[in-house]
Amino acid sequence: MKLYYNIDPVLGRVLSNAAVLLGGRVANAVMGLAAIALTARALGLTSFGVLILIHAFAQFLGETVKFQSWQTVLHYGARPLAEGRPADFGKVLRFALALDAIGAVVGVAVGLIATLAFGDRLGLSPEHRPAAALYVLSVVFMVSATPMGLLRLLDRFDVLARQTALVALVRLIGCGIGFVTAASMPAFLIFWAAGVVAGFVYIAWAAWSELKARGLLSGPTWRGGPLTEGMPGAWRFAWSTNLSATVDVAFTHVITLALGALVGPAQAALWRIGRQVADAIAKPARLLTASLYPELARLHAGEGGQAGMWRLARAIGLLAGALGVLLMGLTLGGGEWLLRITMGPQFTQAATLMTWQVGAAVIGLVALPFEPMLVSLGRAGTALWVRLVVCFAYLALLGPVVTHYGALGAAVTLVIASALMALGMFMCVFHNRRNHPQDGADDDQKAQA
Repeated sequence: MKLYYNIDPVLGRVLSNAAVLLGGRVANAVMGLAAIALTARALGLTSFGVLILIHAFAQFLGETVKFQSWQTVLHYGARPLAEGRPADFGKVLRFALALDAIGAVVGVAVGLIATLAFGDRLGLSPEHRPAAALYVLSVVFMVSATPMGLLRLLDRFDVLARQTALVALVRLIGCGIGFVTAASMPAFLIFWAAGVVAGFVYIAWAAWSELKARGLLSGPTWRGGPLTEGMPGAWRFAWSTNLSATVDVAFTHVITLALGALVGPAQAALWRIGRQVADAIAKPARLLTASLYPELARLHAGEGGQAGMWRLARAIGLLAGALGVLLMGLTLGGGEWLLRITMGPQFTQAATLMTWQVGAAVIGLVALPFEPMLVSLGRAGTALWVRLVVCFAYLALLGPVVTHYGALGAAVTLVIASALMALGMFMCVFHNRRNHPQDGADDDQKAQA
């Protein structure tokens, strides 16, 4: 117990903030599953698969062009906020908002061109391309991550919990209306997009209100001076976190799109069903990540140093891993039953896929703290290289595996890739701790030198 004495308050805040988020995410998971169930039952396997492909493509765009500006806010904003420097904090905010704007413009432009010109390669028929092009506009509301970073840094996790619940609630209400009225697939796309828009409006308003209440709106300088003034290495950090998140979509949306293009929308629908349930099951443990980032940023900016960060990461990894094993047992015992009562008998064939997907998620939970720790130490580039190596190997195998073994082959290789990713992240953290036992040489300090 004495070993953790110095970080008990920090660990307590991580668990407390995760618990606050849990209420919103549990509601989000339940309502999200209900919305998907209503959509699947209303549209059937094939039409639901087409909707899933359109949705996956939009999310792929959003994750690809998004600069993960919330990490920029945490990494560069924690110190000026703690030291009472609102002007410097405002510069961080200005840069983060600029990243969001760039992502929105690029995402919509690329999405419209790709959907209308290359929709056939995504498995979309000509009749579905106009609806897909309209849905791409929702990318504008997916890429803005600055409000999320602000609320995390200011410990307003209660707002984030309500936002996730709001997204699911709006989508569920719309899908309920669509189910009762036997609405078409484009109508269900509108209902799904409405949840994204509602969540963005709420979180943006909440972040602005919080800044106003704390007197931080006087900080931003919208004109004059370099965009990254006082933030050495900011562009490199932004690109590294963006690319790292982009690589991560290979294990989510790219698989869905590959299945749709190679073996049809029905297989993509089954994969998405399994993934939705697997994500819902693993969500409680993953919530620790959202509250872990700001605490690691504070430890790195303050007196805790890398030693405190390491102890916190170890405690979170053990806790998340134990919870993940428990959830894996629940999946093995009741996964098929859950699919039957929610989605219908035709979707129970996704149960095997779901088991493998949950297995991959459990591996990710054990390794949950490693990447946040690398990012907080200013080594986002190191985490990126690990992701790049594993991702390229996985993508090289994905096409042949899907062609020969379908969705099950993709699920098995996903587990292998998750294990390699976890091992790579751990080795990088261990190497950094061994070579920099005090606090590590931050990339930002290198940039200043």
